[in-house]
Amino acid sequence: MGCFVVLSGLFISKLAVDPLSEYVKNLQNLSKETLHELNLPISTIKSNAKMISKTLSDEKSLKRVSRIESACQMLEQRYNELDYMIKTQTLQEIYEEIELDILLKERVEFLEALYPQISFNLSLQKSKILNDKIGLSKVIDNIIDNGVKYSKNSTKLDIELKGNTLSIRDYGCGMDEVELLQIFDTYYQSNENMKGFGIGLSMVKRFCDTNEIKLNFKSQKYEGTTVLLQFKQI
Repeated sequence: MGCFVVLSGLFISKLAVDPLSEYVKNLQNLSKETLHELNLPISTIKSNAKMISKTLSDEKSLKRVSRIESACQMLEQRYNELDYMIKTQTLQEIYEEIELDILLKERVEFLEALYPQISFNLSLQKSKILNDKIGLSKVIDNIIDNGVKYSKNSTKLDIELKGNTLSIRDYGCGMDEVELLQIFDTYYQSNENMKGFGIGLSMVKRFCDTNEIKLNFKSQKYEGTTVLLQFKQI
């Protein structure tokens, strides 16, 4: 009798789970197909905008094309993030060889448009690592975004890559020892008046732990914060 109850329970559970599994599978397939269909129009807009800009000379028209290129760049980033999300959910291999110095230049170039008031001081040695490029890009963006957000009275941010260690230093409000102990807590913010939900550094730590990146913070109240990422080199 007990065995019959267990088998019945398993059968009922399977009936309940199978439609959900099929739905998730169909949703993943739809996402992949949609992603594939988006690739062509994004590439077309990007290449044609470049061609048009070469034929223009008046400043007004060039600004319009520049706005189209910026919007296309944002779409391309969303495309890459969707592709990344699908790969992580289907447990596909997402590690690749990364020229870290070039990736940092690309991220700073993208962020300079968002933070024109900040002077990014770069000192980058050549470095190759094997890691998750999309995830690491989001981590770098998040650390820099925090550095800018907590540096209202500063206009500079230092980024140094030496050997296998990346250092990102801001000159903002800094943190004391008590705040440093809490920064990885989900929803924690050292300044309650700042916008956001305080989940960024929690995500950063989770990514670093998962991808074997040593993460350290050095900070002093009113003098700024330095974030150190130490990578495994190839």
